[in-house]
Amino acid sequence: MTKLLSPYVNRDLSWIEFNRRVLEEAQDTRNPLLERAKFLSIVSSNLDEFMSVRVAGIQDQMRAGLTKTDFTGYTPAGLWKRLIKRATSMVFEQYRTYREVTRCLAKEGICIRAVDELNATQKKAVSDYFHEIVFPVLTPMAVDQSRPFPLVHTKELYLAVLLKREDATDEEEPLFAIVQVPSILSRYVPVQGRINSKKQEFVLLEDVIEQFIDTLFNGYMPFAVHPFRLTRNADLTLNEEGAEDLLEEIEKELRRRRWGIPVRLEVAKGMHPYALETLRDELEIEDNLFEIDGPLDLSFLLRFVGSLPGYDNLRYEKMEPVYPREFDESDDMFEIIRQRDVLMYHPYESFEAVNDFVLQAAYDSDVLAIKMTLYRVSGQSALVQALAKAAEAGKQVTVVVELKARFDEERNIAWARQLEKAGCHVVYGLVGLKTHAKILLVVRREQGTLRRYVHVGTGNYNDNTATLYTDIGLFTAHPVIGGDASALFNEVTGYSSPYEWKAFGVAPTDLREKLFRLIDRERDNALAGRKAHIIAKMNSLSNQDMIDKLYEASQAGVKIDLIVRGVCCLRPGVPGRSENIKVFSIVDRYLEHARVMYFYNGGEEEVYLSSADWMTRNLMKRIELMCPVFDPGLRMILINMLRLNLEDDVKARELKPSGLYEPVASRSDTPFRSQFEAKKIQLWKGHA
Repeated sequence: MTKLLSPYVNRDLSWIEFNRRVLEEAQDTRNPLLERAKFLSIVSSNLDEFMSVRVAGIQDQMRAGLTKTDFTGYTPAGLWKRLIKRATSMVFEQYRTYREVTRCLAKEGICIRAVDELNATQKKAVSDYFHEIVFPVLTPMAVDQSRPFPLVHTKELYLAVLLKREDATDEEEPLFAIVQVPSILSRYVPVQGRINSKKQEFVLLEDVIEQFIDTLFNGYMPFAVHPFRLTRNADLTLNEEGAEDLLEEIEKELRRRRWGIPVRLEVAKGMHPYALETLRDELEIEDNLFEIDGPLDLSFLLRFVGSLPGYDNLRYEKMEPVYPREFDESDDMFEIIRQRDVLMYHPYESFEAVNDFVLQAAYDSDVLAIKMTLYRVSGQSALVQALAKAAEAGKQVTVVVELKARFDEERNIAWARQLEKAGCHVVYGLVGLKTHAKILLVVRREQGTLRRYVHVGTGNYNDNTATLYTDIGLFTAHPVIGGDASALFNEVTGYSSPYEWKAFGVAPTDLREKLFRLIDRERDNALAGRKAHIIAKMNSLSNQDMIDKLYEASQAGVKIDLIVRGVCCLRPGVPGRSENIKVFSIVDRYLEHARVMYFYNGGEEEVYLSSADWMTRNLMKRIELMCPVFDPGLRMILINMLRLNLEDDVKARELKPSGLYEPVASRSDTPFRSQFEAKKIQLWKGHA
């Protein structure tokens, strides 16, 4: 008898499928070679975070003895086994792809070699580099009765070393030591090319250290040297209500991360059995072991590719973001926004416009206040500098900084302190809720009254990721949106009774219910025999109630197109439940990050921008924002953008009822790649 499929795809298994789609980009020979290497790096970084957060959480459930199934039908133990099996298979494919990519790079003159493959002159150069630069940084750490096993930091690379005394007998047990590969030094070491050769040659730092490992252990003979790497539980556990100072509490938790419970151990394939047994015993790792046939931690490839000069033929064609032409009409951005709303589509349009807006507000004598949220900020943020200047100029500057943005906590703590020193009012949000909304409010005095200028976005106020992610930003002076923006900041920073939002949908209070009403309206139109259509673009869809609501709409006859880059727990195309739903995922040069929702609404089409994915955490446990786009012309631009995604037959994959993804079949003789077509945004914004 055929086993009936669950109505839902498991979230974590869906994530594995997403990372597999990233891996497929590394395998796609249509992509430039150095870009394929970048995708290999992203696969590793993604898997690191998945292991340290999601898999770590499942292990916590197993240790607590939980055996209850989740809404997709999995117990923690059953899910863990399946995840490890699929992750192991994916890592095997990743390293097979790595070997293929490095072979192709070698043909192009970019060679990562073993030290033994170098000629005498090159070996001499590597020896000099080791003794002058590397050796002084290294610290060998022996393990014996007087020296306990040292702390192994999460996601750092180490060498396990087995040694014998020079006069030892064959029966003596090996001695064990570890050496950390210093992350402060480059993972890849350039070596002078051979005579009359145009090749660029490199060796890996761990191979250099292994070559000269005997210099660290005088009087002993190293006979086995193997790389290993540990991943620890990195999820923060905060008691916000009991914390007198949230900033200090998070700093304490960040220090505890170094002692997190081991989750995964990666070792070089063929590791000596004694070394492997020692590591497993000391680190208390039983099952989650990955034997790697190649260099551990391929995330170094991102910097490696970025450090190579030239080779433009092996990269994507350069794409310079254009400055939004609406703002070319006047030096006064306030004047432009007063006249009309302005939509920006990153990375095709430059994030510099947002920086310039805040900077103009900082120096404008009529600006009284600036308020904004910061979730993830770049290392050299022009926005933060502009906010500091505004505060120093006497403006009322309020910044809601999210200290709990995972893996950006330390950077956000530093920014919070810098802003406070400049005189900004820094708020850390509400207890128990992450502030994930992306909103900027400027209050300006004009002709005896106050006018509010608002920017809302689907992505972070981060000028680095704005060149790598596709996101939407909207500038508006619409009074209804301005009123909602003021109310939102009042709720986050002070005491405020529940507000009746005029335009916004705000989580956790009413965003989910507002989305439900919009979906139900389409369902009712379908039941009445009218055309009904929903298009929703987001990063993830995993909330069970939201999925059930979409199933109801599908059963009523609503056509539903979902563009979900990552996790999707909805199972489309199931007769009687979801036959009217299609789900697509696009993984391409840029990370698809925009959240855009479209509702046909009987021909009175509505479009919304949002910071929120349709996940339980976004709808119930975060401060999120959904904002309507009132301007008809801008609505049509966004509808066209969604249609571009739905027409993609190069990088789009379609989710099948099985829970697996398949490439979209070509629709014509001319391949259609939405991210490349989106470069024409200025044309369909009406700027020839």
